[in-house]
This record gives sequence, structure tokens and C-alpha cells, in this order.
Amino acid sequence: MGNKGEITRELLITEAAKLFHKKGFRGTSISDLTAATGVKKGSLYFHFLSKDDLGLAVLEWSREKWLEFSKIALSGITPGDCLLNFFNTVVSYHRDLGFIGGCIFGNTALEMSDSDQRYVKFIDQFFSDMADMLEDFIVAAQEAGQIRVDIPANILAEHIVLTMEGGMMFARLRKDERTLRQCYDTLLIFLQLSTMSPNLMRICR
Repeated sequence: MGNKGEITRELLITEAAKLFHKKGFRGTSISDLTAATGVKKGSLYFHFLSKDDLGLAVLEWSREKWLEFSKIALSGITPGDCLLNFFNTVVSYHRDLGFIGGCIFGNTALEMSDSDQRYVKFIDQFFSDMADMLEDFIVAAQEAGQIRVDIPANILAEHIVLTMEGGMMFARLRKDERTLRQCYDTLLIFLQLSTMSPNLMRICR
């Protein structure tokens, strides 16, 4: 267990993540943060020079959580299975949350893209990293004959990210699983994804 300062810092980040996720960065006040954490304003500014510094720390923390989530979600016997399980796990995750909050990275892109380049740089890199991660599985699935090969893997990966973010936004708006499920069903048709292939060349780990 960390010392008191480390515990306080972690508390600020985890509680701020909840608030930022629901209310946005600009919609969350310092008073909201102190009320949610019980941490006094002076202590908050001891750990973070500004609310934006806290916001960037929240994004980094959220990125680490997303990587942990993805490692679990991208599992299966074949690359195609990994991608299918990933889509299904994303739906289940947001359904369990009642489709409240959406994607903190997509939310931040919409809220902060025109106002703070630090957020822009972080979110742009996050989405690029997500696409790169998915691209590895797409390449493997293409080699295994499970996904269409007439479109380059990097373009398919970026399309998945764009489709995911749009689907999560509308699912949050409508509070309806069908919106996200239909989004992924259509994506599977577009990818021409088959989870069974006699030409399997690689399995995901």
C-alpha cells in the first residue's frame, strides 16, 4: 500500500474519472471534485497544478485501464474470434453501465479538440494506438482467410475505431443496446468476418 500522498492522488484520479466521464472536463468544477473526494482544495492543488493537469492524469489512468480491458477482451482461438469477442465485450461493458458515460476518450475529443492541444495530442495518440492494436489482429485474420483482404488492414482498423466511437455515442444517447449491437453487426458484414477458417495460419494469444 502506498503512503498517504499516493493514496490521496489515486483517490483524486479515480473520483475525477467518474465525474469527468459523466459531466465532462469543463462541466466538472473544483467544488465537485472536493465534494466527491473529501480532499481539500489546497491538497488537490498540491498534487495537481490545475484541473487540466488532473484531467490529463485521468486520461492516462483511463488509457491504462483500457489496455487491461483490451488484453482480456481480445481473446480467442483465432484472430477472428478475438475481434468478435472484443466487440461483444464492449457491448456487455456499456450495457452493464446502463449506457451512461460513453467513451471518455470520444467524449474528450468532442469537448476539448478546439480548446486545448494537450488533450488533442493525447486523444489522437490514443486512437492511433487503438487502431494499431486492432491492425495486428486484422492482419492475422486476413492471413487466416477470416477477413476481407481487398482493403488494407490499417484502413479497416481505423474504420473499426470510427464505428465503435459512433456506436457508443448513439447508444449513450438512446440508452439502448440495440443501437450498439446493430452497429457491430453491420461492421461484421463489412469486414466479411468469419470465425471459422480451414486456412488458419496464426492464433492469437
